[in-house]
Amino acid sequence: MSSTHHIILLAHGSSDKRWCETFEKLAEPTLNSIENATIAYMELAEPSMETIVAQARASGASQFTVVPLFLAAGRHLRKDVPAMIKEIEQEHNVSMRLADPIGYNPQLGLAIRDVVQEELAKTAN
Repeated sequence: MSSTHHIILLAHGSSDKRWCETFEKLAEPTLNSIENATIAYMELAEPSMETIVAQARASGASQFTVVPLFLAAGRHLRKDVPAMIKEIEQEHNVSMRLADPIGYNPQLGLAIRDVVQEELAKTAN
C-alpha cells in the first residue's frame, strides 16, 4: 500500500471533447514530470475528482492536493469545489487540500506576456 501524495489538476470540464483536449495538452508537461499527477474535471467530463480519488484510494493513497486550472476564484472555487472536496473526503476517508487557482500565480502572468510577445513578433514580419 502506498500513501503517496497525489496531485489533481482540476479543470471545469465540458461536453466538447476539443475543450477537454486543450486542457489535457496544457496538463501534459506536469503529468509527464510530476509523479501521481492527473487531470480531473469538475463537471461535464471524465475523469471526475471523485473517480480519480476512488482509483487512487484503492491503491492506498490518502492525501491529495487539488490545483485548479482556473484564472480566478469565482463561485465554483468558493462554494462548489470545496463542497465536492468535503463530500469526497468523507466518502473515501482521505485528506484533500485545495490550492489557489493558477491565475493567482505571477508565473502565469509572465507566460501570458511571452505569448503576447510571440504574437507581436509574428506581426513584425
